Amino acid sequence: MNKSFLQAEIKVPEFLKRKRANFKELVQFTRQAATLVRAGLPLVRSLDTLHEQLDKGYLKECVGTIAEEVKSGTAFSEALSHYRTVFPPLYVNMVRAGEQGGMLEEILKRLADFLEKQERLRTRIKSALMYPIFVLGVAILILVVLMIFVVPTFTKMFEDLGGALPLPTMILIGISDLFRYRWYWVVAAIAAVIGLVKLTARLLGKSRWDYCVDNIRLHLPVFGELIRKAAIAIFARTLGTLLTSGVSILNALDTVKEIAGNEIVKRGIGEVRESIKEGESVSGPLSRCKAFDPMVVKMVAIGEETGQLNKMLVEIAASYEEEVDVMVSGLTALLEPLLIVFLGLVVGFIVIAMFLPLFSMARLIA
Repeated sequence: MNKSFLQAEIKVPEFLKRKRANFKELVQFTRQAATLVRAGLPLVRSLDTLHEQLDKGYLKECVGTIAEEVKSGTAFSEALSHYRTVFPPLYVNMVRAGEQGGMLEEILKRLADFLEKQERLRTRIKSALMYPIFVLGVAILILVVLMIFVVPTFTKMFEDLGGALPLPTMILIGISDLFRYRWYWVVAAIAAVIGLVKLTARLLGKSRWDYCVDNIRLHLPVFGELIRKAAIAIFARTLGTLLTSGVSILNALDTVKEIAGNEIVKRGIGEVRESIKEGESVSGPLSRCKAFDPMVVKMVAIGEETGQLNKMLVEIAASYEEEVDVMVSGLTALLEPLLIVFLGLVVGFIVIAMFLPLFSMARLIA
């Protein structure tokens, strides 16, 4: 039967193209595929075996369709590229390089290691950023409850007693009244801010807006440095892994640019790619990108001079991943007492504002 006919018969379901797989399952699939291929099992049989073992879900459906495509003569990397939300460009490019170099099992093993390290880094960063957000969210919820249900009880008592109220008490009552009777002002203000942000983003365009937002993120106190170091680690780890796997420098840079996650870094990578196309170095454009430290630029330059750029990038990634770990641990330890102090000050202000009039009345009675 004609090969092109077979390939035409296998159509990728549209609903599969839009779905995402569980990350842990993807890592496990990649590692098991490497083990089976290394053991000498043909790729098609390996895919069939993995398809049978996978739990029901998006990845199982994808692997089943990919196995059918490979049976029809489609290259493994080509079949993977049909599911970009499950298998990102980095994954596809590395598999393609493994097929071309005859080292698919080794590439799959590197992929599994890379995905695990990348997810571990992102999880640590998310944990560091989510902790203060969660605590502040709970604190705001508690304050809203106090403003709506607790403070009004004291307000009514103060009105019955009469007399002038201290300034802190008047401020607290004003905030409480705002939440109770003029809450629509708060909603309108939030809606106006969101609308203004969306309008500004539309006027500037996605690229310029992302650049402005990422520039602000990089200049945030403490967190900006964490985001910057994490971006360098991801850049170095991804590019180093791709180059080690045999992917060409231009294709590798295209892939890294897609997953950069930071417009400033993305523009720096674009300049590097154009520089290489013109026969220049990698380190030159990197030195003009403010997201990269001078030390990173020097290490990349040394890697280019010695012909070991891939190894140097992996070293840079390991170093910055360790720095991110240290920063995350330090931030977690620092944020806990700071948040406790902040909440203590807010609650203390509320308590003092509510009890000051009572103290005044006690003095008058005495």
